[in-house]
Amino acid sequence: MLLKDFDYHLPEDLIAQEPPADRAGARMLHLARPSGQVDQVAETAARHAAAAERMENTVFRRFPDLLRPDDLVVFNNTRVFPARLFGHRSGARAQPVSSRNPASRDFLKGRTEVLLTRQVGPNRWEALVRPGRKIGIGERIRFGEHDDLQAEIVARGEFGERTLQFDAVPDFFERVERIGHIPLPPYIGRADQASDRDRYQTVFARERGSVAAPTAGLHFTPEILERIHARGIETCEVTLHVGLGTFQPAREERVEDNRLHTERFHVSEETARAIQTAIAARRRIVAVGTTTVRTLEYCAMRSGASRVDPGDGEADIFIYPGFRFRIVGALLTNFHLPQSTLLMLVSAFAGRERTLAAYAHAVASRYRFYSYGDCMFLE
Repeated sequence: MLLKDFDYHLPEDLIAQEPPADRAGARMLHLARPSGQVDQVAETAARHAAAAERMENTVFRRFPDLLRPDDLVVFNNTRVFPARLFGHRSGARAQPVSSRNPASRDFLKGRTEVLLTRQVGPNRWEALVRPGRKIGIGERIRFGEHDDLQAEIVARGEFGERTLQFDAVPDFFERVERIGHIPLPPYIGRADQASDRDRYQTVFARERGSVAAPTAGLHFTPEILERIHARGIETCEVTLHVGLGTFQPAREERVEDNRLHTERFHVSEETARAIQTAIAARRRIVAVGTTTVRTLEYCAMRSGASRVDPGDGEADIFIYPGFRFRIVGALLTNFHLPQSTLLMLVSAFAGRERTLAAYAHAVASRYRFYSYGDCMFLE
């Protein structure tokens, strides 16, 4: 398979720049998977047309009504932190950042932008750095108007990331929360706002550690969760801290040649027990978001069976068509970028042709795309 096999045309004006006024008011494309369908890279035109006929335009507020009474719904409870830091090299003069758009090219001239992606040790972080080519090992960077944080570049990674060793401070995350910016994706062409600290966060976010939101979860509200529980539907949570493994672009033209960066995850004993009970009873497991899928299917792959054990780990699973799902039976997800590994994951679950047909329908129906956009429910 080639990257171009997962391409589609998206008009730029369909990329959502702001969250919907009502979380649960987003549109939702419901796509019911016919029983017994086998994933395949190419399907006939007739099957393509039939898939389009099974699509239903609805709204996310209906999601609880589409669930089965015995479903187990699994969420990712990771919490986004303001991991985007703006700094200056030692010797350069600090300038305030609040009055300008930190994403603008003029603002970045002569500055350093750091996106913390994963903590790898005490005060040590992997990060993406701009301008990357000009910042080498041994260089020191100061962050904040009052040099709130300082770090040294100590290593370079295989994906172009850097490793930063921060000077020890007693309140590291408090300082990051004060001077950091919410790391909105690059296709949102504006600076982050104070409101993004709430809206680029799920209502069930608990465990700090992500640099991007598990966006399918952004549609939930306390009222939606109450309706799910009122129907007697069971829920549980996993934690996967979103980093490079989720949003890094595919670099190799042949899909199978790509590898993903690792991301930290945690599965509690309570969650593992709920999942195993559901599997034993042949109940459907509904994953909220691709990050939840990656966590559950990585655990099953690691165990070598349809089983999710409790514990921590580093997930680097790459899911593309041909993958055998052992845990997930239904998926709620947003719409993803062309040629992205997340689109490949969805295609593995629903079939490539069916997925691309659904995306074509969403474009024609003017759904809103990407992180702050609409969603689809695949079952």
